[in-house]
Amino acid sequence: METKFLSETNLKFLLHDVHEISALTEYDAYRHQNRKMFDMVMGAALDLAKTKLYPILEEMDENIPELLDGSVRVHSAVRNLMKEYGEGGWIGASFPEQYGGEQLPLAVAMATRYIFAAANYSASTFPELTAGAAHLIISFGSEDMVAAYVPNMLSGKWQGTMALTEPEAGSSLADITASASPAGDGSYRIKGQKIFISGGDHDGVDNVVHLMLAKIDGAPAGVKGISLFVVPKKRIDPAGALVGNDIVVSQVFHKLGYRGNPITQLSIGENGDCHGFLLGEPHKGLAYMFQMMNEARLGVGMGAAAIASAAYYAALEYTRGRTQGRKIGQKNLADPQVPIIEHADVKRMLLFQRSVVEGSLSLLLQCSMYADLAHLQDGEDKTKHALLLDLLTPVAKSYPSEMGILTTSQAIQCLGGYGYCKDFPVEQYYRDVRIHPIHEGTTGIQGMDLLGRKVTMHGGESFNLFNKEVGSTIAHARRSPELAASADQLEASLIELQNVTRHKIEQAATSGPEVFLADATLYLEYFGIIVIAWQWLKQAIVAQSQLEKASRIRRSFLTGKMFTFRYFFAYELPKTKGLRSRLLDTDPLTVRMESSFFND
Repeated sequence: METKFLSETNLKFLLHDVHEISALTEYDAYRHQNRKMFDMVMGAALDLAKTKLYPILEEMDENIPELLDGSVRVHSAVRNLMKEYGEGGWIGASFPEQYGGEQLPLAVAMATRYIFAAANYSASTFPELTAGAAHLIISFGSEDMVAAYVPNMLSGKWQGTMALTEPEAGSSLADITASASPAGDGSYRIKGQKIFISGGDHDGVDNVVHLMLAKIDGAPAGVKGISLFVVPKKRIDPAGALVGNDIVVSQVFHKLGYRGNPITQLSIGENGDCHGFLLGEPHKGLAYMFQMMNEARLGVGMGAAAIASAAYYAALEYTRGRTQGRKIGQKNLADPQVPIIEHADVKRMLLFQRSVVEGSLSLLLQCSMYADLAHLQDGEDKTKHALLLDLLTPVAKSYPSEMGILTTSQAIQCLGGYGYCKDFPVEQYYRDVRIHPIHEGTTGIQGMDLLGRKVTMHGGESFNLFNKEVGSTIAHARRSPELAASADQLEASLIELQNVTRHKIEQAATSGPEVFLADATLYLEYFGIIVIAWQWLKQAIVAQSQLEKASRIRRSFLTGKMFTFRYFFAYELPKTKGLRSRLLDTDPLTVRMESSFFND
C-alpha cells in the first residue's frame, strides 16, 4: 500500500471548490494559466515528494548535520534536492518570470510547499528559506544586487537564510548588537554573533547568503537604528570569484526534531574582514525584514499543518489495520476482534486531527489568496485584502503550530505503545512539529501582535473587515436548512468575540498595557478557534451543495467532510466559552504574581 501523508482530493477541493483559485486567472499576471495547469503542478510536486523527499524522511532525522572542519555536513541528498528544486522551478514558483520565476499564484506555490513539508519537513525548508531571502533582495535591492544573487539562489546553487537572532537578543530585536562599519568601498564590515540560523551553513550548496540585521555605527537606538544587509558566506571578488567572507560556524545546535536542516550559531567578522552589502535604505531593516518574517510565518503554519497531516494519515492507516476488542455490548468472545477505528473514542481522536489539519490548511490557503489579491488589485480592494492578511497572519502561524502538537500527540495515542517507538513515524512527527510555536515569533508574540496591534490598527478597520467576511459566510450558510443552526452558532460566537475585544480595548485604557496584554495568548487561541470554525463553515457550504449529485466515491469524501465540520462545531467551537470567561475576568492574576512567589 502506498504511504499517504496528505489528501490530494482535499487539497484540490480547497483550492478549486472552496477558495476558487481559478478566479485569479482573470488577472493579467495569471491569464495564461488555468485549472489544468495548476493540477499538473500539484501532480509534479506530489511525484517529487513521494519519490525523493519521503524516502529519506527517517534518514535525515537519524543522520543529523555535523560540523566538520569548519563546514556543516548535511544528508548527501540535499545537494541533489536543491538542484532539483531549482531546475523544477520550485524555489521561484511564485516569482515573476522576469526574475526567472514560474509566476504561479502564491496559493498554488503554498500548496506545493504543503506537499513537500508533509513528505519531509526538514528537506522542504531549504528551498523555502532561499525563496524568502531572494524575494527580499528583489523587493529592496539594486539591479546589480539582484543580478549577483537571485539567479544562483533560484537555481538552488546558493542557500538563503534569515539572520536575526543573537545570544542576548532573541525576540527583542531592539537589543541586537551586530555592528556595521563603512568599509570605504560601498560595503560594510559586519561584526557580531547570530544564533538559531536555519540552514546557516551546509555543504549541499556552493554558497550561503544571509539576510542579516545589524546597526550601522552611530545609528539611532532601538529598532529605528536597524539596517538590513546581504552577507554571503563567500563574497564575490572584483574578478568574479568566490572568496571567504570571515563567517565561522561556531556550533550546530542539537535539536529535538526538525533535525535534517542545521540550526547554527555564526561568528561574524572575527578577523575584521566580513563584508556586508546594505539592502535598501539605512535604518529601515526591520521593516524590510518583516516582509520575509510574515511570509515565513505563513510558511511555519503551513509546515505545522503538513506535519500534522502526515501524522493523521499514519494514524488512520494504523487504526484501519489494527484489530483489538469488540464493539461495546458485543459479549461473545468467539466473535472476531474489530479494527480499532470502529471504536468511538478512536474516531473522536481521528476527527480531532482531521478537523485541525483541514481547517488549518483552508485558513492558510485563504491567507495566500488574500496575498495574491493584495498584489493584483488596486485601491480599496487591495487595501482590504492586505489588511485581512495582516490580521490573520498571527492566527495562521499559531493555530496550526499549537494545535499540531496536540494532533500529533493524538496520532501517537491512536497507535498506543507503538506510537511511542521509532518503528512508526508518528514519534518523529511529534518531535518535528514542536518547533513551530517557537519559529518566527513565539505564540506569545503572535498573541500580543494580534491583540495589541492588529485588531486596533487603522481604527479597528481590519477587525471590522474580518467580521464582514465571516458575516458573509454565515449569511450564505443560512440559505441551506442543513447549515442554518451552525450559522447561528458561529454568529453567536462572533458576537461574543466582538464583545470580548471591546472589553479588552476598554481594559487597556483603564488598567494599562501590561494588564491588557497579559492574556493575549488566550485571546489568540480564542480568536483562532472562531477563525477555523469560519473556514469549516465555508467548506460545509460547498460540500453540502455537492452531495446530491456526487458519485459514490466523491459522496464518501463529502460526507466525511460534513462529519468533520459537525465535529468541530460540536467539540471545538464550544471551547471558546471557557476562554471567553477568562478573558472577561478583570483579575490580573499573572501580573500580580511576583517572581519571588515561585520559590519553594
